[in-house]
Amino acid sequence: MKLKIDKFVFFIIIAIALAYLFPQWGTQESKLPLNTISSIGISLIFFFYGLKLSPEKLKQGLKNWKLHLLVQGATFLLFPLLILLIHPFIQNEEQENIWLGFFFLAALPSTVSSSVLMVSLAKGNIPAAIFNASISGIIGIAFTPLWMGLFVSDLQTDFDFTEIYIKLIVQIIIPVIIGLILHRFFGSFVQKHKSKITLFDKSIILLIIYKSFSESFEKNIFSAVSIVDLLLILIGVILLFSIVFYLTKLFSRKLHLNKEDQITAQFCGTKKSLVHGTVFSKILFGNMASIGIILLPLMLFHAIQILIISVVATKLSVRKLEEL
Repeated sequence: MKLKIDKFVFFIIIAIALAYLFPQWGTQESKLPLNTISSIGISLIFFFYGLKLSPEKLKQGLKNWKLHLLVQGATFLLFPLLILLIHPFIQNEEQENIWLGFFFLAALPSTVSSSVLMVSLAKGNIPAAIFNASISGIIGIAFTPLWMGLFVSDLQTDFDFTEIYIKLIVQIIIPVIIGLILHRFFGSFVQKHKSKITLFDKSIILLIIYKSFSESFEKNIFSAVSIVDLLLILIGVILLFSIVFYLTKLFSRKLHLNKEDQITAQFCGTKKSLVHGTVFSKILFGNMASIGIILLPLMLFHAIQILIISVVATKLSVRKLEEL
C-alpha cells in the first residue's frame, strides 16, 4: 500500500523555518507590503471559493439532513465542547495560550478539497461531502468568531467584535457572495484552472503562516514552549482527532446512516480547514504576539488529519474493492 504524504505539510515547515531565520521580513516594522498582499489574497481566496460553489448543487444537497446535522454538529459543537471541558484546569498564561490554540482549532469549519478527495478515495457519498465541506465554510464565517469572542476579548484589550465582523464582511462574505453570483458565468473557468487557484490559495496560506510565526519568533514567544509542551500538544491533537473520529462513527450508526454516509460523516466531521484557520487568525488575533503558539495546534492537526485519514481512506478503498 502506497501512502502519499501531502507536500504542503513540508512547505508549511519551510515557511516556519524561514520565519525563524528571517523574522524581520514578516513583522509590522518590515518595509515589505506583506499585510496588504495577504489581505488582498484573503479576499481573492474567498472570491474563488464562491465561484466554485454551485447554488443548484447546494439546494439539492439539503435533502440528506441527518448526515448534514451530524457533520456540522461535530464540526461546530462537538469539537468546541470537548475543548471547553479542559478550560477549568488551565493554571497560567502559557497554558491559556496553548488552550486557546486548541479552542481556535475546534471552532474552525471543515476543509473542502481534502475532505472530498478522501471521501472519494474511500468510496463514500461524494455529493454529500461536497455539500457539507462547502456549507461548513459558510457557517464558519459566523460561528468561528462567535466561539472565539467568548475568550479572545479577555486576552486582547483592543478586541472589537464590531470591527472583526466588518473585516469578515469586507474580506470574506462580500467576495463569497460576488463569487456565487458570478458562478454561472465563470464556474467552468474556475474548474478548468482549479490547480492554479489551489496553488494561489496555498501560497497565501504560507504567507500568512510565515507572518504569524515571524511575529512570535521576533518577540521570542516560543521560548515558553518546551519540547515536552510540543509533545503534549501533539498528543492532544491526536487524542482530539481520535475521539471525534470515534464519536462521529458512533452517532452515524445510531442515526442508521448507510456505509457511504458513515464514511462522509467521519471524514468531513473530523477535518479542520487550514485555509480558514490562517485567514481567521489574521482577522481575529491581529498582531497578538502569541499568534504563532495559537496556530501551532492547527498546524499539527493539519498534518495528523491528512496522515490518519489517508491511511483509513486507502484501507476502506481496498476493502470495498474486495467486497465487490
